[in-house]
Amino acid sequence: MPELPEIVTALPGPKAQQVIARDHAAISLSYTRSYPLVAERGEGALVSDVDGNRFLDCNAGIAVVAAGHCHPAVVAAIQRQAQKLIHMSGTDFYYENMVTLAEKLARLAPSGGPQRVYFGNSGTEAIEAALKLARYYTGREKVIAFLGGFHGRTMGALSLTASKAVQRKRFSPLVPGVTHIPYAYCYRCVYGKQPESCAVECVKVIEDQLFKTILPAGEVAAIILEPIQGEGGYVVPPAKFFHELMQVARKHGILLVADEIQSGMGRTGKWWASEHFGFEPDILAVAKGIASGMPLGATVARAEVMNWGPGSHASTFGGNPVAVEAALATIELLDRELIENAARIGKRMLDRMRPWPRRFPNVGEVRGHGLMIGIELVRDQAGRERNGELRDWLVRAAFERGLLTLGAGENTVRLSPPLVITADQADFVMDTIEELLASR
Repeated sequence: MPELPEIVTALPGPKAQQVIARDHAAISLSYTRSYPLVAERGEGALVSDVDGNRFLDCNAGIAVVAAGHCHPAVVAAIQRQAQKLIHMSGTDFYYENMVTLAEKLARLAPSGGPQRVYFGNSGTEAIEAALKLARYYTGREKVIAFLGGFHGRTMGALSLTASKAVQRKRFSPLVPGVTHIPYAYCYRCVYGKQPESCAVECVKVIEDQLFKTILPAGEVAAIILEPIQGEGGYVVPPAKFFHELMQVARKHGILLVADEIQSGMGRTGKWWASEHFGFEPDILAVAKGIASGMPLGATVARAEVMNWGPGSHASTFGGNPVAVEAALATIELLDRELIENAARIGKRMLDRMRPWPRRFPNVGEVRGHGLMIGIELVRDQAGRERNGELRDWLVRAAFERGLLTLGAGENTVRLSPPLVITADQADFVMDTIEELLASR
């Protein structure tokens, strides 16, 4: 497949229109689609639709296909395993590749020391396991989470999620005991501070207000957060936010849970976004990029924390041997070349994009690490009024030019391409967005 996009029909094309019409009659109305892409084939960072249009995928299947679409090594691993053993249920029986993957994830964990691993099928299952484990280990009920965070849609994970009201609407009562506080969103600091001079008020509020008024510290099992918020707008906190958070948690015997579902597996140019900040969580939730498209999630915890007994938690399909083999192939590719590529191409992109606020009055901030980049759009830079309309227009206009992007938060464009993206493809991404920004 050639490296760059090519649009050969009006969008959506005739075949795509037929599929979309059938979809509207048969598929749940809860699904969201930002534009009418009907994918048929993927290779590397490119996706072709049913009408032969070719797109550059800056979503990576929602940050999932870390090694690119249908990487030959991942496909070969899946095929080999499917010929031997497709399913056995690792919560009831043993098979070696699940142990091998657990050993690898334990060695890679950002907190160091002995680790244990629980396998599920998705990010939301990894969060459910983390929530249950935190309660089990501490004997405490309550949890602190952050506004803007997205942790999944099953009932426990949804109770932690505070990204969009529609995600919680009409689903109450949710799991009790969750308190949400503002995240370290420095561009829009709710305390009116600047990063270089703040006293980390977004963490100090925990001890100065919550623990003194409504939330006894001795009842808090965990603080859960995304080291870089994904759905909330690709928000990157300062390192001192994490250092302060670790001090508070250690002081009160509270577990720290890092949701690295979107930010992990090399996306930021390191194995985990936590590493950029010196953050050492007690529990790590992993999914999305772990198996380059196969459904798999993992909850990794310090061995002393993951001390629950047999029957406490399980999953019939979690750690499926085919998905595990895809994960092992993905980890090998990440370790060999793709994390380095994410760091290198991400730097190339951020070096060019960070000055955009000086060039384009509708760009408030460009932020990110590696290939996890957010472009926040505003109506004017002085007032920082969110410009969701421009964001939505840009996402649709980019699609019509062969570039697949998505929004994050109310007014941010997210860029999270497969980690195989080339320099020429990255330049196409930036050229396209620059042209669109200049046209408004």
